[in-house]
Amino acid sequence: MTADDAGARFRSAAFAVKLAVLTGASSAQVTRCERMAGGAIQQNFVLDAELQGGPWAGRQRWVLRTDSASRVAASRPRDQEFALLAAAQAAGVAAPVPVALNHGDAAWPPFMLMTFVPGEASGRRLTRAATDARPALVEAIGANLARLHAIRPPQPSLDFLGAASPHPTRDLIDSYRTFIAQWRAATGDARPVLAWTLRWLEARVPQREASVLVHRDYRVGNLLVDGERLAATLDWEFAGWGNPLEDLGWFCAPCWRFAHPEREAGGLAAIDDLLRGYNAVAGTAHVAADLGVFQVLGQLRWAVIALQQALRFIDAGERSLELALTGRMLPELEWQMLEMTGDTFA
Repeated sequence: MTADDAGARFRSAAFAVKLAVLTGASSAQVTRCERMAGGAIQQNFVLDAELQGGPWAGRQRWVLRTDSASRVAASRPRDQEFALLAAAQAAGVAAPVPVALNHGDAAWPPFMLMTFVPGEASGRRLTRAATDARPALVEAIGANLARLHAIRPPQPSLDFLGAASPHPTRDLIDSYRTFIAQWRAATGDARPVLAWTLRWLEARVPQREASVLVHRDYRVGNLLVDGERLAATLDWEFAGWGNPLEDLGWFCAPCWRFAHPEREAGGLAAIDDLLRGYNAVAGTAHVAADLGVFQVLGQLRWAVIALQQALRFIDAGERSLELALTGRMLPELEWQMLEMTGDTFA
């Protein structure tokens, strides 16, 4: 179902009946349903509704999140993302409130509803607007991440994540190697810089790792900012058990600095600002040097995602300019990886 088809169906009278059932209302009327910008992996719609009766009675503005025509294999389904959002909310993480979940049936695809949170999420706009560094905002972003990392296994509501691995970083590297080999088999395209980066990382994998709930896409672009306030953490579809430094390194990777590559913490401020907020809540003593390997890991992961998006365009028939252009980002990412890793293993 295309985004236009989905939007029309979610505005229909039949959907209003479904909405009433899901939210415990006696009746519902959808007054607006429009596709939101972004969301290359999932489709997001802003939904305005008027409900009679039930816990959500009155005028509501929600976000409806459903699958795209094709998906990245690592992306979690809507029921799991809904459970992750609920767990984050319970831990005090800034996040939308989960409202309702449809598991999917013959009439309707799987989708989730969550509260609409106002704010700016565009990484390019946020970093372009930041003529001066924003240390207080980045400190709050670090503190918010520490609250997420306080969620540790086991968690009965998150049993679908499976058992936590004692070597989550090595597992990630192995999964990236597997996909890169699949890409080469499918396209004949060898990526020697990615092979180099895999070996560089393998030589530096930590031998002992903590395991916590990591977001795996915690970055400028998935964080809603309202003025100077962190309003919400979005897009939980990649979350799982992992090393907390993975999220910190991803936030600080060069690929997510947008208009200010010199500001290592998301193009907004310094790594020390991020870690000041994180350490204060987590009770840790991380320094910027601790993130180096995980910043390289973040670059490699984004390169793998770019290849996955390209395959959605090439093989899955999803004719999206955004997907095609994401695949074209590989040379820049590879150049940055070479700059970060140097030319020796010393």
